[in-house]
Amino acid sequence: MKQSTGKALDPLESQIFSPFLFHPHFPGTPEETPTTMQTAQPPKPHPLYDIIILGASGFTGKYVVKEALKFLNTPSSPLKTLALAGRTREKLVKTLQWAAHPSSPPNNVSVIIADTTDPPSLSSLCNQTKLLLNCVGPYRIHGEPVVAACASSGCDYLDITGEPEFMEEMEAKYHEKAMETGSLIVSACGFDSIPAEMGVMFNTRQWVAPAVPNHVTAYVSLESDKRIVGNFATYESAVLGVANMDKLQQLRRSRPKKPRPVIPGPHLPKGPTIEYQEKIGLRALKLPSADAVVVRRTLVTLMENPHGLPGINESPEHIGKREAYWSSVKPAHFGVKIASKSLLGIYRILGVGVFIGLLCRFSFGRWLLLKFPSFFSFGWFRKTGPSEDEVRSASFKMWFVGYGFSDSNLASERNSKPDMEIITRVMGPEIGYVTTPISLVQCALIVLSQRENLPKGGVYTPGIVFGPDLQERLQENGISFDVVSKTALPSPAPA
Repeated sequence: MKQSTGKALDPLESQIFSPFLFHPHFPGTPEETPTTMQTAQPPKPHPLYDIIILGASGFTGKYVVKEALKFLNTPSSPLKTLALAGRTREKLVKTLQWAAHPSSPPNNVSVIIADTTDPPSLSSLCNQTKLLLNCVGPYRIHGEPVVAACASSGCDYLDITGEPEFMEEMEAKYHEKAMETGSLIVSACGFDSIPAEMGVMFNTRQWVAPAVPNHVTAYVSLESDKRIVGNFATYESAVLGVANMDKLQQLRRSRPKKPRPVIPGPHLPKGPTIEYQEKIGLRALKLPSADAVVVRRTLVTLMENPHGLPGINESPEHIGKREAYWSSVKPAHFGVKIASKSLLGIYRILGVGVFIGLLCRFSFGRWLLLKFPSFFSFGWFRKTGPSEDEVRSASFKMWFVGYGFSDSNLASERNSKPDMEIITRVMGPEIGYVTTPISLVQCALIVLSQRENLPKGGVYTPGIVFGPDLQERLQENGISFDVVSKTALPSPAPA
């Protein structure tokens, strides 16, 4: 194992947002990072590493390391060099040992000391790697200095945040700079929001002309033979995000309005607070999640670029693949609901939301929520995170129930109602520590292997960047996509 000397960043225990709760994010204070701007060239002429994982010893970071090691120096993998970055060398060394077990740790993986509060250390990271994977959260506190360093240097950046305000704030502040320097910045590359984005696009691609979708609802069902447990950083992000929900609204009001995609037929009906979805046998509650925000941003970008985003030096084969893929994706209203087989499970989810919604409004309430996470989440979140057995036993199913019209001409008729239903499903392992690393690492491998086929730079959602290539990779790594049913509706579709 190699060690780089210098400043250090310790992996703050960061993790993807759980789909149990709300996801808004309040941005941290912008920090300036002194770097040399590069405008037309790749980030660095000869970076030492293909990937640096920042926050590698955190709760999720160590699982990202474990997943990345599967592809390090393997045949046909573009990942040849890897480094782990954090504040504490000892934790990083232990992470590498844990991730490599039962094998010996590879001796060609470097350890680099860096810290999100130390801009020079972040600039140093960016100058040593092609791609930075940021696993340090909550992102509203620790994320912006890393994005700023990448955008200034031209280094590519991926993260696993599920915090809408952070993502939208980074787009507003750094999109132009990233386009100029050639830094590709993509957030939400974990469970938030890869299964949702790829899942809704998979569903809309099943609507073959003249059929068109009108609205698609995702029902997220988390399952386990033991119990479902999330780590504290996820819970903390939710509490802080809900406490600052007004900041997200202020940000949106301050930005120019972008035109929305034209969706055939009526707007998505509101529906009941608690729904029983008979076709999948689940009760569900609306979830104010990052997924809907990310999907909406992808559809807006797609409307501006109907054939997707062209690559820097794209091959003719990939141009054809990209244009064929995006021509088959259709816009639809989209929402997310958290689902459970039992009514008790729904009331439990509702109770957690009520606790957070009420108590996060004042400082003492936030202190209580963060001091006693297990109590206020009914055991779903704890500071120690889940055990390895709890991770292995967990899985998810995400059902996409789409309603639309068998003929697009029907959608324009007055008082039209959908006459067709298509149900698809995405399934995979535990969301935070298995599906999230799989999703992030597969996005990273696409960046490494197909950089010339991707946009030069900018701040984007994962779907618009990785859409044509990602589903196949996910399927090869344990995340499945299935068409469940296609049905003609004899009567108006339910909300």
